[in-house]
Amino acid sequence: MQGTVDGFGYGAVTPVASYLTACLGSALGLRCVVRSLHDRRSWKPGWLALGAATIGCGIWTMHFIAMTGFRVQGIAIDYDGRLVALSLVLAIAVVGVGVFAVGYRGADRTTLAAAGIFTGLGVAGTHYLGMAALKLNGALHYASLTVGLSVLIAVVAATAALWTAASYRGFPAALAASLLLGAALSGMHYTGMAALGVRLHGTSHSSYVAGTYGGGDSPLSILLPMLIGPVVFLVLAGVIVMFDPQLVLGDGDWGRTAPRRRAVPAVVAERPVAPSRNDGSLFEPRSHRAGRHTPPRGR
Repeated sequence: MQGTVDGFGYGAVTPVASYLTACLGSALGLRCVVRSLHDRRSWKPGWLALGAATIGCGIWTMHFIAMTGFRVQGIAIDYDGRLVALSLVLAIAVVGVGVFAVGYRGADRTTLAAAGIFTGLGVAGTHYLGMAALKLNGALHYASLTVGLSVLIAVVAATAALWTAASYRGFPAALAASLLLGAALSGMHYTGMAALGVRLHGTSHSSYVAGTYGGGDSPLSILLPMLIGPVVFLVLAGVIVMFDPQLVLGDGDWGRTAPRRRAVPAVVAERPVAPSRNDGSLFEPRSHRAGRHTPPRGR
């Protein structure tokens, strides 16, 4: 018996919320990647790790927010918590591989293609592993062509996001990329859901009573506790971005920030400092150091 699948149990609320979450995770993650690539003074591994974690959390949270609206008529739905947690780890890990590859090797064609394919397959794997976490009185099956299309969308979206992060540092470009990536990730999710069919085993088991959800719990009440941690993490990452101006500056602003910092030692030039220490300054051009021989006055 074929089950009736409904992916929009709350109407447009879950698609819009999942899209906004995907955009948020993408925006924060891409800005962290740009920060690591274009500011040599930044701690590259830390920013790349934060970028991978935010994008991965955004992908995972997008999926399970959308799944709060998922229903199969007449049967209960539950989730395997271990597979749900594993899908989050997978999302962060595969995005991390792509982000670190581009962060350290650059956006040459070979690296970008390999990182995009790997990350895209990981995004698709996160989706289908999350679907495997479903516990219901039936068997899931998929239309092969539609699954292939969802994987292609994930690969293209991942490649485009990595290329944008490595090629553009301006905030407008990053914002546009985040909106497009959010749309692609949401599109990948709902394309994968369109490929889904459920073949029911029957309703003879007492744990699957028509009209109930695993002991009276709805999918929202089951998934909400799992979503709290990743959502809080995205909020904290957003706070980090808000309090680091370099993450939101446009193209060229980083270049104007550096000279202001190099000018700081000139303000306190009257303080006697040993020449050996000045030679190792990271903030003053060598030409300025070579032309300054003013002796201490009155000492």
